[in-house]
Amino acid sequence: MKKILVLLLCTASSAGFVKAQLGEKKATFTHQDTLRGSLNAERTWWNVLHYDISVKPDYSTKTITGKTGIKYKVTQSSYPAFMQIDLQEPLVIDSVLFGNSNRPLQFTKDGNAWHVNVPKQPANAVNDVTVYYHGKPREAVRPPWDGGWIWKKDSLGRPWMSVACQGLGASVWYPCKDHQSDEPDSGATLTMIVPDTLIGVGNGRLKNKSSNGGLATYTWEVVNPINNYNIIPYIGKYENWTDTFMGEKGKLDLSYWVLDYEIPKAKKQFEQVKLMLRAFEYWMGPYPFYEDGYKLVQSPHLGMEHQSAVAYGNKFLNGYLGRDLSGTGWGLKWDFIIVHESGHEWFANNITSNDIADMWVHEGFTNYSETLFTDYYYGAKAGNEYNAGTRKGIQNDINIIGPYGVNKEGSGDMYPKAGNMLQAIRHSIDNDGQWRQILRGLNKTFYHQTVDTKQVEEYISKTSGIDFSKVFDQYLRTTQIPQLDYYYTNDGKTFCYKWSDCVPGFNLQLALNNGNGNIRLKPTTKWQKLSVSAADKALLDGNFITSLYYVTVKEQAQIK
Repeated sequence: MKKILVLLLCTASSAGFVKAQLGEKKATFTHQDTLRGSLNAERTWWNVLHYDISVKPDYSTKTITGKTGIKYKVTQSSYPAFMQIDLQEPLVIDSVLFGNSNRPLQFTKDGNAWHVNVPKQPANAVNDVTVYYHGKPREAVRPPWDGGWIWKKDSLGRPWMSVACQGLGASVWYPCKDHQSDEPDSGATLTMIVPDTLIGVGNGRLKNKSSNGGLATYTWEVVNPINNYNIIPYIGKYENWTDTFMGEKGKLDLSYWVLDYEIPKAKKQFEQVKLMLRAFEYWMGPYPFYEDGYKLVQSPHLGMEHQSAVAYGNKFLNGYLGRDLSGTGWGLKWDFIIVHESGHEWFANNITSNDIADMWVHEGFTNYSETLFTDYYYGAKAGNEYNAGTRKGIQNDINIIGPYGVNKEGSGDMYPKAGNMLQAIRHSIDNDGQWRQILRGLNKTFYHQTVDTKQVEEYISKTSGIDFSKVFDQYLRTTQIPQLDYYYTNDGKTFCYKWSDCVPGFNLQLALNNGNGNIRLKPTTKWQKLSVSAADKALLDGNFITSLYYVTVKEQAQIK
């Protein structure tokens, strides 16, 4: 969710888009970008099975010491003698030990990548390395938009710590294979060693707590695969209460952790969690992590989708810090962070993009989950209004899909523009039962998997029976807004129309239904004709079309 602030500050009308220009200066990438973003030979020969992370922060010096056990499986019979482990400067690896023998391994440093010389092992062998490290991690200045370790104090002056690292990467605070394509198959454990006046909260379920010499140790465990950037410590003066939700897979354990003095406000605001779960299970299928439970944790920043431990910092207000991002009023009827960040449990955490260039799979669908929530409780008209209202945040600056292999996202339009694209596809299909099954089918077909954008695109086209490939190309791979050109013949009985400002072969069909009638337009880039009645003209009104579809509509001079 880290780019939402940018969307608030940068607004653009539908007509004010910026087209990509030929010869435009392209971004340049470094050796470090490639090491971080690519699946090189030192990464592809091993698959992460489990992370066992232990960290001890020192609030006074803003330093941490820790170790990470990485259990892995060899996936190739032939591979280089080195394993790339990522840990970002200024953190330092002290030692790396191999397997049960604790044999010290040699390693070299290459910026934020560490090349560890590991013994040769046969294909399918399972082993582990333990990485000891320490240092002063990069501090987040404006979390969650600027990533790193967060050293804050609550309003009573007590330490309050956490991490935000989406995009920047989990290696900003612990050693790992820092690439979204490789999630630990068997989950992770996170141990926090903190002053015994504080509480450590992590993902999943609390497995163990102990105290010794003024310190308390908390160990949490996730049994499901999890994104690297989602494994997060929360350390503060927390109090907890629990509840349950009877969902599609039975009883889901709910757990809430907030600062002790915030309990009354939190209990009232967090009643919305069950409303969110009810709507999202209806639209997108069962909550994907029943085994780990659902947890909402107050955080020293606005919010983030940390799997089974969602970060919440919205000040117990509806909207986005009390504002409606859509400008329609609908966004003030629910808590933006509860809805948006929890929506990521389905898209980002259940279904994860292999490369952050495809982050629209996370952010576009989750932006769209806001529309689905509004639709579920306030009706289709409200959902359409909310969705269209979010367009004011669209900049059309660069393409939504970024360059691959260099750890680079595309445009922040991956939020509202991709969300509007999905609503356009829904209206084009014109069958909400089928659309619901597509959303649920995505989460079932790609359950706990990492994907490329093409897999998602092809699934929607195949399941709907409509080829939307050119629609995806238009909205994800260009900055052009498709324009529907039209005119009426002199007698007013024929509507002539075509697409312009679009990719070759753009074929978005427009299903138009206002309750009194319906029309399906099948525009191409060539003029087509449709015989219409006077009643049909309400359906063909530009304002009505743009209330459903993110397109522009322009009347042209009649062609003789």
